[in-house]
Amino acid sequence: MSKLSLTGKELRAIGYPEGPVISVAMNTMQKAYRYESKEHALHILKEILAAPHDYAADEVLGIIAKHLLPKPGDADGAAVSLNQTGVHFNIFGQEHIEEGALHQMYQAAKLPVAVAGALMPDAHSGYGLPIGGVLATDNAVIPYGVGVDIGCRMCLSIFDINPKELTDREAFFARELGEATLFGSGAQFDRAADHAVMGNELFYQLPLLKNLHGRAWKQLGTSGSGNHFAEFGRVTLTAKDEVPGVDAGDYTGFLTHSGSRALGAHIANHYTKLAISKHRLPPEAKNLAWLGLDEEEGMEYWLAMNLAGDYASACHHIIHDKIARQLGRKPLKMVENHHNFAWKEMLDGKEVIVHRKGATPAGKEVLGIIPGSMTADGFIVKGKGETAAVNSASHGAGRKMSRTRAIQSVTDKQFRDELKKFGVKLLGGGLDESPFAYKDIHTVMQSQKALVEIVGTFTPKIVKMDGASHRSWKKKKEEITSE
Repeated sequence: MSKLSLTGKELRAIGYPEGPVISVAMNTMQKAYRYESKEHALHILKEILAAPHDYAADEVLGIIAKHLLPKPGDADGAAVSLNQTGVHFNIFGQEHIEEGALHQMYQAAKLPVAVAGALMPDAHSGYGLPIGGVLATDNAVIPYGVGVDIGCRMCLSIFDINPKELTDREAFFARELGEATLFGSGAQFDRAADHAVMGNELFYQLPLLKNLHGRAWKQLGTSGSGNHFAEFGRVTLTAKDEVPGVDAGDYTGFLTHSGSRALGAHIANHYTKLAISKHRLPPEAKNLAWLGLDEEEGMEYWLAMNLAGDYASACHHIIHDKIARQLGRKPLKMVENHHNFAWKEMLDGKEVIVHRKGATPAGKEVLGIIPGSMTADGFIVKGKGETAAVNSASHGAGRKMSRTRAIQSVTDKQFRDELKKFGVKLLGGGLDESPFAYKDIHTVMQSQKALVEIVGTFTPKIVKMDGASHRSWKKKKEEITSE
């Protein structure tokens, strides 16, 4: 078998910038993936480029990702020291949270703009804030406190259809999933959908957004890669009107998880670079650089972030509208929430900016969705408005294994057996997203009983995820999913 050979021209053709990252990427791939096909290697490199933060902790690919993440800015920016004693923050489920995430939260609490914070029980390391980190700031927004996938969100449509049909008509529902959206980091439609969000005047006012408009339009209604999914399952509601207008009982649910695609990633990286250049923090905290909302760059980011959130919402609604048309039913109710965003909220009588990076809004009586894994129940919840958690809850079960570790430690047979055990049909997906890579969602929910009330469950039955070759099983997918 011939060994992998890559050229700088090929990397530049898929969007890699000029600089050391090209040689680093070539050397890394040619050593670690030397017997893989060029197509496979370039696909991996495209995914790293689209979401470098997802790979920064990877034992092999992390070196490439780190060259793509923002670097310390110009010396013109003001040097900023961290407070020696940070603001207090509460930790929920600390015994299940890795040390790296705790360290990142302690760093964030020392920012001079920090007011309050909390760490959710699904927390794990990220860039800037940890995933599961909540931070309230004074008149400042941290682009990497929001995250790269701005407006990543959950959306659930509840249909008055007997969930038994998911088994009786499995082929029909599986086909509809396959046609409703596209998965993959670079996925685009040949024919763009139409939605009012694409007419937002910011696309024509901000040069960054103007250059992204065409690609964003073609990605409208797509779902990305990684842990993003679209799935059918059984919704069970425990009491009448806990979800307004819906009786207690069992229903068919359609649940999606995805964000703002390339649009959000470019906004995040662009404004993070600006933030780092304006507020030069110590190296260990550089990705927590902020922009003041009284600064031009901060106001621009705030507007762009909100546009990305609207765009993410539009993507979900387009997908759900397609499904509703094919089912011939309007949903009884839609439940949805962002979990990578920043909000202006009141805390102790003062307006603050609340960053929830991988955390669900859980204000008093606010509905939200907290998924488990492809085989574990998700939960429809109602917030209790707990100020100790800055009105927040977890956004899922949280990872306990990196993608690399999951691929290395989980066998195909274990994966197939787990799917069979729970009666789940999987379309796409791979070992890196297997149930074994995630914490126990029931343990996570137990750790946040004071934050949310469970009003319903979502049990996955037919799951669609990215089918990228490097995340696929060794056997053909059709052999596995039919077992």
